[in-house]
Amino acid sequence: MPHPNDPSLRSFIPVGPTSDFPIQNLPYGVFSSKDGLAPRVGVAIGDYVLDLWELEQDSRLDVGPLGIFAGPSLNPFMALGAKVWSQTRARISELLRHDHPELRDNPELRERALVPMANARLHMPIAVSGYTDFYSSKEHATNVGVMFRGKDNALQPNWLHMPIGYNGRASTVVVSGTNVRRPRGQLKPPTAEVPSFGPCKRLDFELEMGAVIGQPSAMGEMLSESQAEKMIFGFVLLNDWSARDIQQWEYVPLGPFQAKAFATSISPWIVTCEALEPFRVHGPGQDPAPLPYLRQTHPNNYDLTLDVGLRAAPMNEASRICRTNFKYMYWSSVQQLVHHASSGCAMNVGDLLGSGTISGPEKSQRGSLLEISWNGTEPLELPGGPKRTFLEDGDSLVMRGWCQGDGYRVGFGEVEGTIVPAERPLSPSLRSSQLTVEAAAQRSSGGISLMRAECAAPRNDDAERRRDYRAFSGSFELSFSRSSTIEERTWATLWCGIKTLLTMSDRLLRSRSTAFNR
Repeated sequence: MPHPNDPSLRSFIPVGPTSDFPIQNLPYGVFSSKDGLAPRVGVAIGDYVLDLWELEQDSRLDVGPLGIFAGPSLNPFMALGAKVWSQTRARISELLRHDHPELRDNPELRERALVPMANARLHMPIAVSGYTDFYSSKEHATNVGVMFRGKDNALQPNWLHMPIGYNGRASTVVVSGTNVRRPRGQLKPPTAEVPSFGPCKRLDFELEMGAVIGQPSAMGEMLSESQAEKMIFGFVLLNDWSARDIQQWEYVPLGPFQAKAFATSISPWIVTCEALEPFRVHGPGQDPAPLPYLRQTHPNNYDLTLDVGLRAAPMNEASRICRTNFKYMYWSSVQQLVHHASSGCAMNVGDLLGSGTISGPEKSQRGSLLEISWNGTEPLELPGGPKRTFLEDGDSLVMRGWCQGDGYRVGFGEVEGTIVPAERPLSPSLRSSQLTVEAAAQRSSGGISLMRAECAAPRNDDAERRRDYRAFSGSFELSFSRSSTIEERTWATLWCGIKTLLTMSDRLLRSRSTAFNR
């Protein structure tokens, strides 16, 4: 069977050469659709989402316990390990090949399993266990250092010896399309004698990639380069929203806190490390040589083009303000993970590691407004007249990324966010109105997946099985979304589970009775 990365592979689904989602990619995400079913796992292919739960319950995918793809998070699948990841991707690639008839020539299954992207709502792909953000671009660190400490003191003494990072907030990692409220905090401009409290005036973005950890490590244990490589499931685009004026006042002596805690946006599709394998490259030379535990023997960077577009509030279209590349990172994601665990810190399935701002050597490759406007002294001029030093209310940021292959690209889609004022509540929208519900649902995804699997268990009557499953999904979504407290949601989940188990017990008794009578 051809390897899923084979450039000659073609899907029976038409995919253009500039699409982010050819058969050589197959990124994972979580989606829901207009059929009323709850969020479940899918793969992007062209302009469609391939519903893996439909394939799983139709016995086309066998990855272990039934229901792995039925839940609102990829965590249970990632926990199965690298061998299962690779086997599953190979099987999905086989099902989508233009010369393989199993799905291509099954119109009923195609109708159920292929959901137009336009009809899908994309959710958080993982339940984030922990979030750590690094500071690993030499160009970015040098630019910031020159601004605040001068050219001779740009890099701190420790920067060239280890990946610098801080622990962020998993609770405010949100999916693309979620509005971002302008944060409030303590502010103390250089001319003020005492601090004040109010909305941030210097709101910024940071262009980053996020490494998604798919395997755990034990507390007290270190990681080798090889072990760390195998633990990374894949990558997402990441926008580390930053409140520069809040950060300037609070960061001494322990680093950023509230200036980074209010929001971090990620793209909904996780591109696997296996799909990125053809694009691995060596990073910049490291001088002085890192300590032995951080030395690399493999190319652990990626030739990955990154774009940032800004649509200022008066504009109709976004204008590109940055184009850079992930290959410029001084410290790789593997080195970051190795260093993170070096003290004995346990890593968990669903951990997210932000790369740090990705800037390149040219002015057009600066990955933040802090650098682009040089701390507000060089305003950015946009088409049509607007100028920006930092983000204003109503501004939207869009980040995109892709690796260019021979006649195809392996892309990430986009991560987008719009700034709304601090003085008013977030306006409800399809993408943001159920964030609390999603977060709670992800935390109980194991139980939901099990109940869905029970609905799918009796395989001799597909129509009856689907009616039960759809009824359960609909009742769960309705009960859950109408509940306003954690206690009410817990009871709603329990009640749906009881109803499902009663239904399944009744069906099991009827099926056994029928078999006995025969």
